[in-house]
Amino acid sequence: MKRIAHLLVGAGTLVGVAFCFVPSSRQAHGETAPIFVRDIPPEYRDWRLISVAHEEGDLKDLRAILGNDVAIKAYREKTLPFPDGTIIARLAWSHDPSAENNKAFGRPQSFVAGLPKNGVQFMVKDSKKYASTDGWGFAHFDDGKSATDAVLNTCFSCHEAVQDRDLVFTRYAP
Repeated sequence: MKRIAHLLVGAGTLVGVAFCFVPSSRQAHGETAPIFVRDIPPEYRDWRLISVAHEEGDLKDLRAILGNDVAIKAYREKTLPFPDGTIIARLAWSHDPSAENNKAFGRPQSFVAGLPKNGVQFMVKDSKKYASTDGWGFAHFDDGKSATDAVLNTCFSCHEAVQDRDLVFTRYAP
């Protein structure tokens, strides 16, 4: 009888431990998996330039799009979808006229990057971790602090407009 009791306790323990390692059906389908990146990648300011952009409308800013080595290699080799490990950063500054440059040219024509604007944003490719958003995790930091989940929840729906480019708006500027 003791032997049967020990076998039942052992089997119960094994089953309990096994359930700890099996994702729930919601996790298996990525429904509860996080889609947000909570840490700023170190040394991102040393990454290579992918492209620049000038945004009009409400944003009215100048942007630099940077990529880690994985991103740059994928862009240069025209690899789509982007491989896991790709990280793309977006930095932005106010779009300010340069009185000094305009004076030198004799007319208003020159604009320069002013104060940082709209924080820094990242897209991180990890097809398993971010399966529910086609493999991309999203981040937005203002003064080193992560944006709210409500803000980050808007990223994926906008990026779906460029599904054919693996959700990436920026094209490589060689």
